[in-house]
Amino acid sequence: MNYRSFVLSSSIVSMVSFTEENYLKAIFHLSEQENGKLVSTNDLAEIMQTRAASVTDMLKKLSEKKYIHYKKYQGVALTAEGNSIALKIIRKHRLWEVFLVEKLGFKWDEIHDLAEQLEHIKSQKLTDRLDTFLGHPEFDPHGDPIPNAEGVMPTIRAVKLSEVETGQNFTIMGVSEDSSTFLQHLDRLGLKLGLELKLADISDFDQSLELELDNGQSIRVSSEVARNIQAKVRSVS
Repeated sequence: MNYRSFVLSSSIVSMVSFTEENYLKAIFHLSEQENGKLVSTNDLAEIMQTRAASVTDMLKKLSEKKYIHYKKYQGVALTAEGNSIALKIIRKHRLWEVFLVEKLGFKWDEIHDLAEQLEHIKSQKLTDRLDTFLGHPEFDPHGDPIPNAEGVMPTIRAVKLSEVETGQNFTIMGVSEDSSTFLQHLDRLGLKLGLELKLADISDFDQSLELELDNGQSIRVSSEVARNIQAKVRSVS
């Protein structure tokens, strides 16, 4: 993307309301979860916590603005323009999360709602300076990738902890569940990003996992927790 097109797309963002931005971001996330499939009205209503009729009204408005492709009863997908706007919102959200944790000392379970407010600040100059100030981070405090200024996501090479095999060493790379209760649960277990562990055992009874630290200490996690932790398997020399 050249400078002129980036400036033009930045001016487009300034004409989008907070609610429209939230819808575009939600469609982006749901599409990712569905591997690019069309997003249903019901799924959007659930994530936006509103009635399906209200979602339909918003989708018509976003379609008129050319931010989405929408056909009733079939689903919705972002246009190139809508996708660009969504990535800019996600970029701001995740940069602010890094700032809140690294510079203001917030815990990773405290930052999501704050970043939800800060992501709607329109200034592109502020976003660029924030990125530079933070040293151009590629991942937020939950391990989610941060799109760069061109909207390109860094590559994540990770699997669910539930897919790691017994005896394998791995590093915690991120979480797919960012609710405060889940993150607080991980804190109580002593699990955090960058922690290196070994999968020592998987229970035949309930599929819970026994994780082993380098010092020999063990941590047992449920299968539900394991499904929501992203891990990078480490090769053993």
